[in-house]
Amino acid sequence: MGKAIMIQGCTSNAGKSYLAAALCRALSNEGLRVAPFKAQNMSNNAGVTPAGLEMGRAQLVQAQAARVVPDVRMNPVLLKPEADTRSQVVLLGRANPELTALGWRERKAHLWPFVQEALHSLLEGYDVVVIEGAGSPAEVNLRSSDIVNMRVALEARAPVLLACDIDRGGAFAHLLGTWHCLTPEERATLKGFILNRFRGDPRLLAPAPQWLEEQTGVPTVGVVPMLDIPLPEEDGAWLPEGPGGARSERQAGTPRSAPDSGFVAIARLPRVSNLDEFASLGHLARWVTSPAELEGARAVILPGSKSTAADLAWLRATGLAAAVTHAARGGVPVLGICGGLQMLGHTLTDTHGVEGGGEVLGLGLLDLGTEFAVDKTTRLTTVVDGETGLALRGYEIHHGQTRAGPGVQELAPGLLWRSGNVRGTYLHGLLENPAYLERFLGWSALTPPAALNSLDARLDAIADRVKANLDWGLVRGWL
Repeated sequence: MGKAIMIQGCTSNAGKSYLAAALCRALSNEGLRVAPFKAQNMSNNAGVTPAGLEMGRAQLVQAQAARVVPDVRMNPVLLKPEADTRSQVVLLGRANPELTALGWRERKAHLWPFVQEALHSLLEGYDVVVIEGAGSPAEVNLRSSDIVNMRVALEARAPVLLACDIDRGGAFAHLLGTWHCLTPEERATLKGFILNRFRGDPRLLAPAPQWLEEQTGVPTVGVVPMLDIPLPEEDGAWLPEGPGGARSERQAGTPRSAPDSGFVAIARLPRVSNLDEFASLGHLARWVTSPAELEGARAVILPGSKSTAADLAWLRATGLAAAVTHAARGGVPVLGICGGLQMLGHTLTDTHGVEGGGEVLGLGLLDLGTEFAVDKTTRLTTVVDGETGLALRGYEIHHGQTRAGPGVQELAPGLLWRSGNVRGTYLHGLLENPAYLERFLGWSALTPPAALNSLDARLDAIADRVKANLDWGLVRGWL
């Protein structure tokens, strides 16, 4: 039976996924057989395993960090928000309509046995399982339905490292308050605190870490600096807020906002999905929510969406639909990906009620019609683009089945279409193909940004930096 170690956080976006990936790579570098695990993810950032099953993007990255083949046991439950009070339940890689229809608290009894089985099978097959929590274990209103935080730690007998984002401020209050919210049994699992995303001189932290240990009996085992090494994460919570953006959060792996001249506008849909695939645009990317923010864009992207019809209605209500149409007719390159592709067509028909039923009109920029099917397509895909001749790799996650009319050119069967300067595709990861990214930016008269180092190289660098800033001897001692 393997050992486990768990990263939990005081809040969402405390850097749990990032730290878990670092531990996966650091332990793998020591010759251990390592697997990541997150019992339940709530995210529209998903990917596809080689078996054609769907799982959270963060655990796909962590599997690469651990140098193992991604397996849905590493993320047995994936919740994909479709509205404020509704999420699609993906169980062991497949959408499950019956569980989706159940209330939040009712699901625990059905889901926990799958979580237990997946966790124990990984513990039996690997030397170490690096477990990631979700949100915060201090959410006492959710304790009775917990299947992802302290219940998993107790099941796996895992020492817990509690991380906080010190860059937000209030770090010691977050850590102490979280500790106070735990039961005595849960506190016993908590072995160390991590101050994550620290800027400045760690010597200035004294005497706060010592004070915190006196209050709780738990030592601070790491002060991890803010690292300018992006990784795809589960939700990319730090999306910029309009022109110029909000703060830049590189640990979340989202694009930085662009300068005033020469940028690619990406519609910040309310239910945007797979936003990590735009990291390759670097400083050229700008998330937009209004027509004014679109002015001056050299290219426009409509990204994927978990609720395409609802996000299309939002696009119209904000005036972005008319602005995108105007830009397209003015010759600006427009690219729609998955849900964005469907929006570019004439109609979206939902006979089976996948997104609530009915039919809505698209933007009419591509001669396409989409009907939502009950079954979801999930697969890794390689195609040849009939326009550029490039072999393109990516993945598909979609309910929509799209048919083409005579007014559109099909560049790859069922996957890629073009009409003049407007293109649409079901291929997530299209712009992660460097040669295609260069062509796309060339059509936009933009110079490609400096290429990111390979994901593998970034994982090595992150593991080295995180390991160097943890009490590694103590961490290894727990294992």
